[in-house]
Amino acid sequence: MSFFISDAMAQSAGSQASLMSFLPMIALFVIFYFLLIRPQQKRTKEHREMVTGLAKGDEVVTMGGMLGKITAVDDNFITLNIAKDTDVRVQKASVQAMMPKGTVK
Repeated sequence: MSFFISDAMAQSAGSQASLMSFLPMIALFVIFYFLLIRPQQKRTKEHREMVTGLAKGDEVVTMGGMLGKITAVDDNFITLNIAKDTDVRVQKASVQAMMPKGTVK
């Protein structure tokens, strides 16, 4: 008889052990969220806001490393003046950063 009672006790202890085994996975997910996922979402939002706010006369750097002044803005593309009489048309999303005024000479 005592054999059956110990099995019943073992089953209830096993359910608590399985809950405790999930605790590290939950903690890992919370750590990944705050260290990786949330900052990436913030950077994506800031980049999207910067791209929608691009205007003629802004000085920008593209992801390819081209520095230029915006001469025209379209829905999906901008025209950059990268040198005298040299204009390049690039996608808005390829703009990496805005530069301070006077950077392009």
